[in-house]
Amino acid sequence: MMNIDQLLKKALNFEFLTASEGQYLFEHAPTAELMDVAFRMRKKLHPDNKVTWIIDRNSNTTNVCIANCKFCNFYRIPGHEEAYITTIDQYKQKIEETFRFGGEQLLLQGGHHPDLGVSYYVNLFSELKKLYPKLKLHALGPPEIAHIAKLEGTTHTEVLKALMAAGLDSLPGAGAEILNDRVRRLISKGKCTGREWLDVMRAAHQLNLTTSATMMFGHIETVAERFEHLVWLREVQSEKPANAKGFIAFIPWPFQDEGTMLQRIKGIRNHVTGEEYIRTIALSRIMLPNIQNIQASWLTVGKDVAQLCLHAGANDFGSIMIEENVVSAAGAPHRFTSAGIQQAIRDAGFEPQLRTQQYEHRELPKKLEQQLITY
Repeated sequence: MMNIDQLLKKALNFEFLTASEGQYLFEHAPTAELMDVAFRMRKKLHPDNKVTWIIDRNSNTTNVCIANCKFCNFYRIPGHEEAYITTIDQYKQKIEETFRFGGEQLLLQGGHHPDLGVSYYVNLFSELKKLYPKLKLHALGPPEIAHIAKLEGTTHTEVLKALMAAGLDSLPGAGAEILNDRVRRLISKGKCTGREWLDVMRAAHQLNLTTSATMMFGHIETVAERFEHLVWLREVQSEKPANAKGFIAFIPWPFQDEGTMLQRIKGIRNHVTGEEYIRTIALSRIMLPNIQNIQASWLTVGKDVAQLCLHAGANDFGSIMIEENVVSAAGAPHRFTSAGIQQAIRDAGFEPQLRTQQYEHRELPKKLEQQLITY
C-alpha cells in the first residue's frame, strides 16, 4: 500500500517517483500538501522570489498541414483557398513590431507542409538572421523535424545540424500532446510517434540545442498516460550530456476544445478544473525534479489559476504572446500586456523578471511600447 507522506518525502529529496506513485498522489493527496511540497522543491531550485516571463511573438510559417490533428482549428489542407506561406515582408513587419514591444524572439511554427523541405527552412532562417542578427529563433518542434527528415530521407540529427547552422537558437516542445501512441493514433495520426518525438529531443540535446517540453491533457488520455508521459520526459532529460541544458522548461496546458473536431464529432470536452490544473503543475514539479523551470499556462487557464500555480511549483509565467493563432483558434480567450503580466506576478506575491529563452535574466527595455491586442 502506498503512503502519501512517504511519497512526498521522497519527492522533497528530489528522488524519482514512478508513474504509478505519481498517479497515486494525483488521485489521493490533498491539494494543499501537493502545493506545499512542489513550492518547497521550487524554492530549492530557485531560492529567490522571482517569477520569470518573456516577450515574444508566436508566428506561423504556414497553415498548410497534412497531419490532420483533431484538436486543431488552425490548419488548412494543401490547395485550400485560405492556405498561406508567410512572406519575408510579412516577417519583417512582425519582427520589427516585436522589437518595438521589447521582444527579441520569434516562436516560429507551422504545419506539416508537403513541399517545404530542409532547404526552405535553411533559407528562411538564414535570411531572417541576415536581416536581424539579434533575433532569436525558437522554431519548429519535433513533429516538424521528423516530417522534414522524412521528406528528405535523412536523420533528425542532420536536419537539426542544418537548421542550427542557419540560425535555429532553440527547439520548442511542440506537438508532444500525450506521448502514448494509443492517444496519438486517435487525435494526431499524421504526426510523429511518441518515440520519434523523444528521439528528436535526444538528438537536439546531443547537439547542445536547448529545448522545452509540453503536455496537452484533458481530452482522451487516461491519468496513467499523463504520468507515463512525465516519466518519459524525465528519462530523456537524465540522458542529456552534462554540458547541455536539455529540457529547460516544462509547460502543461489543458486541451482547448472550442469548435475542434474532437469536440464536434467525438463530443470530447475539456473538463479540467482550476484545481486539477494546479494539482498537475504541482505534480509536474514533483515528477520532474531534473527540469529546472515549470511554466503556468495563463493563456489557457487564465490569470487567477495561473497565479495560484506560482504557489504550487511553477516559477515561470510564460510569454505575453504578441501573436498566437493555434491555441486561440480553439477558444483560449486570455491576453496579457507587458504591464499586465508583471502586475499579475506582483499580485501573486513575487517579483517579475524578464528573461530570454535560455532563462537568462534580461533588463526591462527602457521604452516598452504596450501592444494593443487586436488578434
